[in-house]
Amino acid sequence: MVDKLSPERRSANMARIRSKNTKPELIVRRMAHGLGYRFRLHRKDLPGKPDLVFPGRRAVIFVHGCFWHGHPDPACREAVPPKSRLEYWGPKLARNKERDAANVAALEAAGWRVLTLWEGEIKDREAIVRRLREFLGLPGAAGNAADSP
Repeated sequence: MVDKLSPERRSANMARIRSKNTKPELIVRRMAHGLGYRFRLHRKDLPGKPDLVFPGRRAVIFVHGCFWHGHPDPACREAVPPKSRLEYWGPKLARNKERDAANVAALEAAGWRVLTLWEGEIKDREAIVRRLREFLGLPGAAGNAADSP
């Protein structure tokens, strides 16, 4: 299958893809903040620069795009790999998965708890709220002053 866009147009499209402050990430940030959780963003000193960091809880959240990070759910339509230029996309997407796994392993080895939320899961807001509460516990609990701004 041949790309329907010119190389210049494809390049312009790819340049607009952001790695942080994406729509799914902003949705999760609003949910977490609305539940009373306070966090830091994209800490460069942590492996993978997690999207949300809860220092007092030693917890981080990654909000991954299903395509770019290879959502393992076979029902996810967003994670379908491209059918063209497999020699490029295959290794690129495999490297992304390997890097993600290495980042999670490094964080866990350093004593951090890690939650990965997928772009396609964000549609079920109630389920995300439940997962945030289960993962983070009650906001404002004693001993979590480090999470406050």
